[in-house]
Amino acid sequence: MKIAVTRLAGKEKSDAARCAKAGHTCYSVHPLRSELREHEIAEFVKGAERNEFDCIFFTSALPAKIIAPLMREGPRVIAIGPQTANELEQSGIGCETLPGFYSRDFVPYLGDWIKGKHIGIPRADVPNPALIDAITAAGGIVHEFRCYGLEPTRETLALETADAILFTSAMSYTKAIWTPREDMLVMAIGDITAAAMRSGGTIPAVVGDGSLEGTLAALNNYLENNRSA
Repeated sequence: MKIAVTRLAGKEKSDAARCAKAGHTCYSVHPLRSELREHEIAEFVKGAERNEFDCIFFTSALPAKIIAPLMREGPRVIAIGPQTANELEQSGIGCETLPGFYSRDFVPYLGDWIKGKHIGIPRADVPNPALIDAITAAGGIVHEFRCYGLEPTRETLALETADAILFTSAMSYTKAIWTPREDMLVMAIGDITAAAMRSGGTIPAVVGDGSLEGTLAALNNYLENNRSA
């Protein structure tokens, strides 16, 4: 299938190879763009240099790509997934990778170690009260830095040649301008995105595990089951 994947410009670099491995082709569409906040980035880097954090949590690949080249080895670093880990490792920052693809996996992963620890989180200016509340409830101390904003591009997504569209975040769906087609398969990268889609009146045919690879596996399973039917 030819899949339109919602991405921030520049974040799609390995999508084509990963889709090809699963037997599909893809291209990127951009419902959102990022706006860097240099002051917040600088403040985070200063905090890291002053050893103010016991742990740093990168919740997506973009802040890792922006910030890792400005960092040196220091505290414990956690990446939300392998793409984020790859961005960090390319800049020489060693890290651990969560076993799941959601920020809700962060506190369970750290367990009792988190108590009394200062957690630095460079991330998008998108509220995530569940993560902040979970860290606080577990005894951690949050230092959140809104290093970039996400703004709608207000461009109609080019889907004329797509057999499927994959929404990679809840916001990429809620801010997208697009026209559904009966012959186009609609997919969500994970359950949080799927919930936002259902709330907006769109029922995803395929829901992944929070990763591109997991979504492609779910797609292939869906296609196989439908062929069998």
